[in-house]
Amino acid sequence: MTNFEETMRKLELQHEQLLTRKNTPTDVYNGIYTRYRYPILTAAHTPLFWRYDLDPATNPYCMERIGMNAVMNAGAIKFGGKYLVMARVEGADRKSFFAVAESPDGIDNFRFWDYPVTMPEYGEPATNVYDMRLTAHEDGWIYGIFCVERKDPAAAPGDLSSAVASAGIARTKDLIEWERLPDLKSLSQQRNVVLHPEFVAGKYALYTRPQDGFIDTGNGGGIGWTLVDDITHAEVAEERIINFRHYHTIKETKNGEGPHPIKTPQGWLHLAHGVRTCAAGLRYVLYLYMTELERPWVPLAEPAGMLMGPVGEERVGDVSNVLFSNGWIADPDGRVYIYYASCDTRMHVATSTVERLVDYCLHTPADGFTTGHSVETLRNLIDKNLKR
Repeated sequence: MTNFEETMRKLELQHEQLLTRKNTPTDVYNGIYTRYRYPILTAAHTPLFWRYDLDPATNPYCMERIGMNAVMNAGAIKFGGKYLVMARVEGADRKSFFAVAESPDGIDNFRFWDYPVTMPEYGEPATNVYDMRLTAHEDGWIYGIFCVERKDPAAAPGDLSSAVASAGIARTKDLIEWERLPDLKSLSQQRNVVLHPEFVAGKYALYTRPQDGFIDTGNGGGIGWTLVDDITHAEVAEERIINFRHYHTIKETKNGEGPHPIKTPQGWLHLAHGVRTCAAGLRYVLYLYMTELERPWVPLAEPAGMLMGPVGEERVGDVSNVLFSNGWIADPDGRVYIYYASCDTRMHVATSTVERLVDYCLHTPADGFTTGHSVETLRNLIDKNLKR
C-alpha cells in the first residue's frame, strides 16, 4: 500500500465514522424542544471527493485541493421519504453554494448528494448566493428563495466591501434541475424573503424584510407581507409590516422570517430570527410567533423573548454569538425538526411538536416592553405557584 493509499484509507475511515455517529439528545429540559449533542453537518461532513484529488499521479502529497470552510443556514424539506436539507456550503474561497444532504431520520446520518446544486444565473452573475428557503407550494412546484449578493456599483473607489442584495427565485420538481426566475423586484434591498405555501386570495404571498442597505435595516420596520400576481415576474407593489422590531428587545436591530410557517388548526406557526446590538457585536437568536389561519398577515400571538439562543460550543465560530434558521420540517404525526446553524459554521437539529410549539406561543406571556411589566408578569406566576 502506498502512502497515498494509506492516507486516503485513514481519511475515509474517519469520514465514515463522522457520518454514521449516533446523535443523542442532551440532558437539558425546558418542555418546549430537545437539543442534540452533535452538529448534523460541518465542513468535515462534505465528501472527500469534493476536497481531494483522488489521483496520486496529480496529487502525490494527498493534499486538499478545494477547501471547505463551513456548512450553515439550510432550508429543509421532506422529499421521497427522506429528510433533506439544502445547505449553504462555504468554500475556503468565501464563495457559498447550495448542496443537498439527506438523512433517513432527520437527526443523524446526513450525507451530501454527489454534486452541489448548479443554480442558473439571472442577469448579472451573482458574486455569492446563500440562505435558501424551500417551499413546496400548492401550485405543484418546490420553490427556493435565496439571497443574491453582488458588489455595489455605487461603491467608492477602493471600497471592496459594499454590496447590494436581492431575493433570487428558482423552482424545481426534484431539487436537482432548477428553473431560475427573475429576481424579486423591490424598492428595498431584500435578503430574507419566504414564500407562503398556499395561495392567498388567488395570489402568491411573500414574507419580506425591507432594508435600506445591505447591512442596515434603516426604516425597515420588521417582517413584511406582500401579494404577488405572477411568481415568474414577482414584484413588491404593496408591503405591510406584520411583525415589528422593538426597542430593547431581541429584535431591536432587525428581524427576519426563517422557513415558511407551519399550518396548524389554531393558526400559522412562524419561526424567525431576531438581532440586537451588544458589546460583543450582533447577537442572533430565534423566536416564534403566530398569525391567523384565514388571514396569515394578522398577528395572533408572540411570546416574549427568544425561543433559542446559542449555548456552549454554539457560541463560537466564524461569526460568534449567532443562531440562524431557515429550515424546519413538520411530520404528519406532529413532530417538528428545527434545523439551525450556529455562528455561520455548522448545522444542528432540535425537535419538538406542533402541539408544544403552539402551546408555547399561545400561553407564554407577551413582551410588555418595560422592566416593570416583566416583574409584574413574573410575580403573577410566582403568586399562582406559591398558592397551590
